[in-house]
Amino acid sequence: MPASTLTGPRARLVIIVLCGLALAFDGYDLVVYGTTIQALRAEWGITASEAGTIGSAALVGMLVGALLAGTLTDTWGRRKTFLLCVTWFSVLTALCAAAPSPEVFLALRFLAGIGLGGLMPTAATLTIEYAAAKHRTFTYAAMQSGYAVGGILAATLAIPLLPTAGWRVMYLVGAAPLILVLPLALRHLPESLEYLVSHGRQAEAEALAARLGVPVPPPAERRPGGLSGVKALIERTYLRRTVLFWLASFCALLLVYGLNTWLPEIMRASGYPLGSALGFLLAFNLGSVAGALLGGRLSDRHGARPVLLGSFVLAAVCSAALSVNPGQTAIYLLVAVSGYGTIGTMHMLNAHVTRSYPASMRATGIGWALGVGRLGAILGPTLGGWVLDSELGPDWNFYLFTVVAVLGALAITALPRRTSAVPETAISRTGATP
Repeated sequence: MPASTLTGPRARLVIIVLCGLALAFDGYDLVVYGTTIQALRAEWGITASEAGTIGSAALVGMLVGALLAGTLTDTWGRRKTFLLCVTWFSVLTALCAAAPSPEVFLALRFLAGIGLGGLMPTAATLTIEYAAAKHRTFTYAAMQSGYAVGGILAATLAIPLLPTAGWRVMYLVGAAPLILVLPLALRHLPESLEYLVSHGRQAEAEALAARLGVPVPPPAERRPGGLSGVKALIERTYLRRTVLFWLASFCALLLVYGLNTWLPEIMRASGYPLGSALGFLLAFNLGSVAGALLGGRLSDRHGARPVLLGSFVLAAVCSAALSVNPGQTAIYLLVAVSGYGTIGTMHMLNAHVTRSYPASMRATGIGWALGVGRLGAILGPTLGGWVLDSELGPDWNFYLFTVVAVLGALAITALPRRTSAVPETAISRTGATP
């Protein structure tokens, strides 16, 4: 395939759009399972707890993929890792449509999760690298909104398709990146400048930087990958922020995956029909798009820390309010704000993490923050299933989510007030990314 002829800001915009488009299908995969749980339980006769375990399988795979991302990008480069992850999760998600049993379905979801888990940190680091410094958080939030757009697509398609075509067609749609993303990425997605410089490919870096209209980043200290790379994250300089980022990521992802997996079933258990329950899921993801863009703009102006704190507080307040079932109109509003306070919070947190480590540690830093956060994501569907199978009642899921959001807010409160690895003035002067 011929190399891209795009130059300057247009080429950089295409990079960010490709990352957002790929994440849209990551978001689709997040929500599609929640939309099909009822059909899966009816076909295979599984309990809510068993459905929660299946939902967690993809998240275990995402944990593996997120932890592998730093090593893969350091070895193969960010471009090849991106292409591999897109191809991997697209094929495995489509194969879920042919699963003959819950056991096979669980295995396929786990394998698809590996590609999904590797994609997020790779897309994050590419976006942070190529975004304009003064709009970096907003650009990152806009790219990450692709995640929620995918969730909106899943919820929107589920309303007409599930009653007429069944649940399997929802997973066939997961193969769309092979047609919509992969060919464009093969042509237009360049390698990371930071990767080229750090691997001694200076001439390639200078040629690419000239085409994109950006400075060549200065050489960064090469840090070893694997366990040595993790050791760097917990050195005295970074220990406090690393632990608190891991805790905040754990809480944010538990909220995201817990609500996206079980919100339709919780609302059905509260007496709403399937169409309305899926409508709440749609409102949840719509709210996350608007909220993430607003949060990104506020973070660029006022810093990420206060915006993240406010987001977790909003999630806690809305979850507590949902437990009293205030009426359908109020629920739509609360669910939409919860989308900002959960998915929107995760997007801004990822951006803050990537800005808080040097370039040589960035992929490892975001990979491990997401990796540890995936433990929360794994628990979200499982805990939700246990609560629904218990005698506690569906409202106890909202009590659980309220407590988790409060813990996330406490983690953000305890962060050092200055966590940026590179001052903004230095970024503007050198073109390096924080």
